[in-house]
Amino acid sequence: MKIRIKFAKYGTMKFIGHLDMMRFFQKAIRRADIDIKYSEGFSPHQIMSFAAPLGVGIESYGEYMDIEVLSMASTQEVKDTLNQVMVEGVEVLSVTILPEHVRNAMASVAAAAYSIRMKDGRFPINDLEKKLQDFYNQNTIPYTKETKKSTVELDLKQGIYELRMEPDDVIYMLVNASSSGNIKPTMVLEKFCDFAGVEIPNEACQITRLETYTDLAENEEEQKFIPLAEVGTVA
Repeated sequence: MKIRIKFAKYGTMKFIGHLDMMRFFQKAIRRADIDIKYSEGFSPHQIMSFAAPLGVGIESYGEYMDIEVLSMASTQEVKDTLNQVMVEGVEVLSVTILPEHVRNAMASVAAAAYSIRMKDGRFPINDLEKKLQDFYNQNTIPYTKETKKSTVELDLKQGIYELRMEPDDVIYMLVNASSSGNIKPTMVLEKFCDFAGVEIPNEACQITRLETYTDLAENEEEQKFIPLAEVGTVA
């Protein structure tokens, strides 16, 4: 049986990297005595798939992982037993059963929603809402992405689905988070700061992933984003 676990990561745990989080959950699943399925072969490992990795320093209330279990009493029991062995800063929010045809969490990711706020007050930008709207209304938002092997030219506008101001000087964005067009919130923030003529280091902002979505649209011209947790069922 395949199940999808939604969890939050916040506080000091936001500084724990993706690989360490994988190891943490592997140990937590053993402590919680979850009847997880293991791979076959010389070195068996837990069958586990995480959705889009989270950058260090970013909080999230929309993280996902899929596991396969051989047996369980209920999704509520899995949630409760896991939360009993969680540390402060990690919380299981929901557990759902996945239909057979659903792709794993990593392959299902299409978009992610983020909020960005200044840790100490408001953004040092006059008329912030108008500048943000003017920035988003550009026909293109070119970005140069440096990788270990090459330099890639991107148009961020194609991967920003929503960008707006929220109350209390918070910037909200919904961006492409798929493996083929992953747009990081720090990339959008960097280009917006250039547009507004200010310098704001990433460490001065608190970035929070609010939710991770899959796309159920039947063709590429449409978008039908729903949270990954809503793909399955609770039992």
